[in-house]
Amino acid sequence: MVAASKRVCFDEGLGTDDPSVDGSQQEPYKTLLFALIQHPPSDGPIEYLTRKREAGAVQGPGVSGVHQEWIPATQSALKKASNSYEQYKKKQARRDELSVREKQESDKRQQALEEAKKIDIQQDPKLPKALKIRLNEKDPAVIKLRSGESKKDVDYSEGRGTRVRVTGRVHRLRTQKDVVFLTLQDGYGFLQCVLTGDLTKTYDALTMTLETSLEIYGEMWEVPPKQHAPDDRELHADYYTVIGKAAGDKEAITTRVAPDADAQTLYDNRHLVLRGENASSVMKVRAGVLRAFRQTYEEITPTCLEVTPPCMVQTQVEGGATLFAFDYYGQKAYLTQSSQLYLETCLPSLGNVFCVAPSFRAEKSQTRRHLSEYTHIEAELDFITFDDLLVHLELVMCRVIEIALTNPQVAQLVRDLNPEFQVPERPFKRMKYADAINWLVDHDIKNTEDEPHKFGDDIAEAAERKMTDIINRPIFLTHFPTEIKAFYMKKDPEDPRVTESVDCLMPGVGEIVGGSMRMDDYEELMEAYKRVEIDPTPYYWYTDQRKYGTSPHGGYGLGLERFLAWMCGRYTVKECSLYPRFTDRCTP
Repeated sequence: MVAASKRVCFDEGLGTDDPSVDGSQQEPYKTLLFALIQHPPSDGPIEYLTRKREAGAVQGPGVSGVHQEWIPATQSALKKASNSYEQYKKKQARRDELSVREKQESDKRQQALEEAKKIDIQQDPKLPKALKIRLNEKDPAVIKLRSGESKKDVDYSEGRGTRVRVTGRVHRLRTQKDVVFLTLQDGYGFLQCVLTGDLTKTYDALTMTLETSLEIYGEMWEVPPKQHAPDDRELHADYYTVIGKAAGDKEAITTRVAPDADAQTLYDNRHLVLRGENASSVMKVRAGVLRAFRQTYEEITPTCLEVTPPCMVQTQVEGGATLFAFDYYGQKAYLTQSSQLYLETCLPSLGNVFCVAPSFRAEKSQTRRHLSEYTHIEAELDFITFDDLLVHLELVMCRVIEIALTNPQVAQLVRDLNPEFQVPERPFKRMKYADAINWLVDHDIKNTEDEPHKFGDDIAEAAERKMTDIINRPIFLTHFPTEIKAFYMKKDPEDPRVTESVDCLMPGVGEIVGGSMRMDDYEELMEAYKRVEIDPTPYYWYTDQRKYGTSPHGGYGLGLERFLAWMCGRYTVKECSLYPRFTDRCTP
């Protein structure tokens, strides 16, 4: 007696491809392929049925036609679905095979980890005493590098290298059969360390992650010929301990700050980004440049004395729209926009002065060269002319670069970050504002209203940067109109329409310095207060400088982050700040 065929139904109009349905007439599948998957032909005699339709008689949600009796699927439909089913089976077999293999490998790794927990490495007390060093220690009088070959993993026979003890975090990690290469960094340098023998078989070695902090003992060796490592040396380890294990898997640092992560994710994780070579290199160059500025101000004649002005003020320098206001014991106060006014008060008794201090601008600008908090290097010079100011600026910037690059580490970092950087030549190109307007018109570079530039326009960042990049050399852009510059800037005696002012423009960045001669006449300053509708009362201490022995003087402010962006070839000044603060960003 022949067994009755099992009936499996599918309906492309009303069915559902879901394992929860049973393929009956009441719960049909949607496709013939899914019916074959759920009820393979190998399960026995099976008849695959679909519902016959007649179009136009009945309408429903997503369905049209009269649904009549169930009829067998056509041979062409069965053939097509069977081919797809065979492909499905092959893919499923590969997936099953991969799943089995992954489980076997997982079990094997777990077994290896359990075995590794039994391996306990101990430091050999017979080995020479280890010398504690930083990773940048290279003095041959302190560190002797061993060369040649040895058949032993640890060999302190005649001609040995210095045995050292180092600490740091795993910056790079590469595992080969019976050998682990890891590069430590400690903020001072990098050192490749080689683990062999039982050192590679411990639980800590098998679960090593980037940024794990270690203490490693071993012998210093030259790197074998045709091999590469930082400073062409490596440490052959004889013992190590884990100080702090770093997170792995989904919390691994390479996941948190992946190379393709969006900018906001990288800013959220700035504390981890700073561990990278580029970010840390910029910070090291920054430190070198700051040292160079201070050294330069001590070297030049006359010298400049460093002072520390307040950051909490009750006056404005660059306009009230960009002030960060706060309550100061019931009084209105602001975070400083500039220390210039305070520096001017120092001139009579301290001579030329400078400061390195934060400045704050509540400017909702999203450009790549704006920050809400930045490091401001400002100076004020007494008894000078406008030309003296320009010569001083050239001297300071060029000397700072010269001093910074005499430090081999800083010079190498700048080469790595910005291979095309060149020390600017003096004198810088001088260009008056009026000439710049003509240049922009001649080169068909429009203003922000998409019109030709005209005298009186505040040249926008994009146009200014385009002009600078085309000219491709440092520019002193001078003599800006009175209306677009700060109230305290001195007018040009030969053309009262403009001020004795200057912006220093650098290729790739634009403005990095802004300066001017300051008004030294009491009546002229009082008139300037009136012109910009500023009450002079809170500025009494500033105005008094003109009442008690005035003098021709001038000064400038240099944005350190912009200077670094130019020097290090960074796209945005945000990369040149430890923890950048800009519109909507005040964390971490």
